[in-house]
Amino acid sequence: MLLRHSPLTANDLRQCLRIATGATLGFTLCKVFNLSYGVFFTVTPMLLLGLVPVMNAHAMRQLLAAAVISGLEVGLIGGFFGGHPGIFFPVVFLLFLYRFAAMSRGSLFLFGANGVISLSIMLNFASYPGVDVNTLIFNNLGATVASVIIAYSMKALIPDVEPRVAMSQEAKAPHRMRHEALLGATVATVSFVVFQVFNLQGSMSAQATTLLLLFPMHWNGALGYARKRAIGTLLGVSFGIMIQMLLYDWSGLLILIIPSLWIGLMLFSQVHVSEASGSGVGFGALTTLGILFGQYLTPNNDFIFSALYRVSSTLFAIVATLLVCLLVHQLLNRFESTQFG
Repeated sequence: MLLRHSPLTANDLRQCLRIATGATLGFTLCKVFNLSYGVFFTVTPMLLLGLVPVMNAHAMRQLLAAAVISGLEVGLIGGFFGGHPGIFFPVVFLLFLYRFAAMSRGSLFLFGANGVISLSIMLNFASYPGVDVNTLIFNNLGATVASVIIAYSMKALIPDVEPRVAMSQEAKAPHRMRHEALLGATVATVSFVVFQVFNLQGSMSAQATTLLLLFPMHWNGALGYARKRAIGTLLGVSFGIMIQMLLYDWSGLLILIIPSLWIGLMLFSQVHVSEASGSGVGFGALTTLGILFGQYLTPNNDFIFSALYRVSSTLFAIVATLLVCLLVHQLLNRFESTQFG
């Protein structure tokens, strides 16, 4: 079951309101000021508010550090090695490796997770002709700063009514941490290389999916999340198409789009909070909807085609990523120093 039968607690309901309102504010900000790369402004608040129930200074530092470091790496490494694939791809692997190592430690999960997604998407965008790398980097940084401000604003305006119980983190053996870091970095690098070689600039949702599948940090978790991500993608795309068909010629009016987006985010936030599993069906639907509205809802873009393309490319990306993940998992388990368990 996607939804639990018991009603949401007061804290759960308030987290849903924070996610939906925060992501909608980010979307509105980028559209009102006609900012580029609207996906950053819509999805980043969603990522922050969805994975961090209550905003705190530790989460803020991780998010800002991830954005600044990713920007520096894209500007410097992309500029120096972008034309030399033999050097560039191994460097990209090392950049992914230390981020997944941070995620495996647990306390720096948000730094690694946001860094992995930002780095992969920005490096992919930066490789295409006509893309202003400086605009790309500063929009990502601006979206991160805006997301932090939005998260703190949501915390102040819609606070929890009861103290939350801190979750204890599982202590991991060194060989498991090496397994998780190498698995994530290898699959993420393979994904990046494929998107570069085949020039898949319009497949951001599929690219994000290949990375989100790695967030459980192991093969069994990726396999379990794959089904949830597929269902979430279908839900997000279906809702986006329904809104487009209902509004029809009025789909360019922000005064109608904003409440429609908020309703969709609120519905999927409830699924996400009910699952209580980090990245699940609800989070998949949230990010899909955020990418569709933030990046592809423009006056001159065929939203329906974009939505259907998101489904097909995402489902293919899930199958391909799982295959690579299984092969790398089995290879790493052959060595005692990198066995999962």
